[in-house]
Amino acid sequence: MNRQLISWLMDMDGVMVQEDHLVPGADRFVARLAETGHPFLILTNNSMYTTRDLAARLGRLGLNVTPDAIWTSALATAKFLADQRPGGTAFVIGEAGLTTALYEVGYTLAETDPDYVVLGETRTYSFERIARGIQLISRGARFIATNPDPTGPSPAGPLPATGSVAALISSATGVQPYYIGKPNPLMIRSALRQIGAHSESTVMIGDRMDTDIVTGLEAGLETILVLTGITNAGEAQRFSYLPTRIVDSVADLIDEIQPLEP
Repeated sequence: MNRQLISWLMDMDGVMVQEDHLVPGADRFVARLAETGHPFLILTNNSMYTTRDLAARLGRLGLNVTPDAIWTSALATAKFLADQRPGGTAFVIGEAGLTTALYEVGYTLAETDPDYVVLGETRTYSFERIARGIQLISRGARFIATNPDPTGPSPAGPLPATGSVAALISSATGVQPYYIGKPNPLMIRSALRQIGAHSESTVMIGDRMDTDIVTGLEAGLETILVLTGITNAGEAQRFSYLPTRIVDSVADLIDEIQPLEP
């Protein structure tokens, strides 16, 4: 491995956790990063939950991290909007993870004439709020979506997610959203700024070629595909781009992490 690697970004689902179970060795991997002084962030496209909620979930599974070790598409979206239009207003279709992130950057939630309609993920999409979002976009509100994932997992099978609802709204309005989360490299760049890292010395670990790996590549990072999620080694070979490395899981990387030089 490149000995110049200093900072680590890793996807959450499929890399650190598998549904309601910790990936074997994920706790030791994070402990090794902390012990050796490497900055890291756990990334997720899921915008439903606050980082405090996610840290509590990971803690229950046996992975002890602080909320500031997690970076979500909701946080990246809020940061983008605060940079674009400070102190703006938004009509939100989503959960507390998204509304909290917007509040924290000084945004106000508005039901009429907002600067943006911001679509995130929720398990209870409201027809009334979707209809209202369509009306506001048709009147000139800008359309932002936290991520393009079309479905999300559930015990009963796939559920419609942000990308599917965004397609519905786009079909009704003729307006395409600007997606903030992976595979937009903006998600990676905002995470790098959050921990003061540089792309040349950072690795992105993911389980999906079409989001994690391509995002890392386009942001100029070294990339590692793990096989604990949805992609197997054979499927990875079918893409027109490849990760820097393929390993079975993050547990295979523990012994390679060396203390940072003072």
